[in-house]
Amino acid sequence: MTTAAGLRHSTVPAAAGSTGFRRDIEGLRAVAVLLVVLFHAGVPGVAGGYIGVDVFFVISGFLITSVMLREVRRTGGLSLIDFYARRARRILPAAAVVLVATLLASYHWLGFLRGDEIAGDVGWSALFAANFRFANTGLDYLASQGAASPVQHFWSLAVEEQFYLVWPAAIVLLLWLGFRWAIGYWLAAAVVASLAYGVLWQTGTWSYFSPFSRAWEIGAGCLLALVATKLDRIPHRLATAMAGVGLALIVVSALTFDETTTFPGYAAGLPVIATVMVLAGRGDSLLATWPLVWLGRLSYSFYLWHWPVLIIAQQAYGEMLSVVTRAALVLAALGLAAVTFFAVEEPIRRSGRLRRSHVITLSLAAWLIVAPLAVARWTTSTSPAAEPGHAEYTPRLGAP
Repeated sequence: MTTAAGLRHSTVPAAAGSTGFRRDIEGLRAVAVLLVVLFHAGVPGVAGGYIGVDVFFVISGFLITSVMLREVRRTGGLSLIDFYARRARRILPAAAVVLVATLLASYHWLGFLRGDEIAGDVGWSALFAANFRFANTGLDYLASQGAASPVQHFWSLAVEEQFYLVWPAAIVLLLWLGFRWAIGYWLAAAVVASLAYGVLWQTGTWSYFSPFSRAWEIGAGCLLALVATKLDRIPHRLATAMAGVGLALIVVSALTFDETTTFPGYAAGLPVIATVMVLAGRGDSLLATWPLVWLGRLSYSFYLWHWPVLIIAQQAYGEMLSVVTRAALVLAALGLAAVTFFAVEEPIRRSGRLRRSHVITLSLAAWLIVAPLAVARWTTSTSPAAEPGHAEYTPRLGAP
């Protein structure tokens, strides 16, 4: 909807300026998770689908910073307890369910020796430090590996949460010092420093998993949120064109990048800038269709489930899965995502009792972090590997 002057009508808020539900962002989430899932499922031609994670980073920075800035404008301050309570309700329930289920499934289908290894990965993932775990073990995320961890994908969640340990606290500190005007400058400096680090520090796995080389991607979304109120001035046609070009560049990145692409670094700039263009332009006509919006709502749980379902089946079978099998596994992961969303994510996230009580919320958060750690401790302590003379039993789906 446009005015005679060609500007967006006041009833259609700009991308960053919108304070309500953004259907186009849900659609963009769907695109991002589809790219990652297609890449992990080995679909030919989508060798760069891993850039979907970078799209998620930008979206996250934009949305979360928008929420924080609205609170600052409304109250003059920012409550860290409110912020972390919201994050706990949003992130922890589904993550805990997937971690526990993945660990138990790994012991059942992959055997106790492999299960004991995965238990260590689950512990690091529960503490939002999976990226450090996989960087230190020298894991090459983009290479095809037979012994990839079923919780390997939790590295991106770890990077986000490490970023959000620092960014809200930095805003609170600047507000307390009376430097509200300097928030954007400090953020821009941090983005430039992180980008420079990512470009210059190309040392394989550490560069890929490091929060220092990834922070600028989330920061790009944060910067866009800081100029939110100015984006209403973009003419409607130009905004639509920006969103279309941005979406096209995201697809081009996924189709042209592969495991040989030096990533992150310069290459990450293409999907990051493209995502900023989509968010700034607001691609409702392209992304706000109901199938994409529906998948976007499930994108978090779908992202959590798809990798362990694929990798446990692959390692249990012992050879390359057929296209039909992989497609069936992806659909199974989507079904698990739907169940998790409606039975776990939404009830906890929308719970009025939890919203009213930080004590209950943070107590629940502590239990959700401890639960995977406790299960990992229990499985390793009762594992036959702890007893001498026990031969490994590795269940196989494809052979006796």
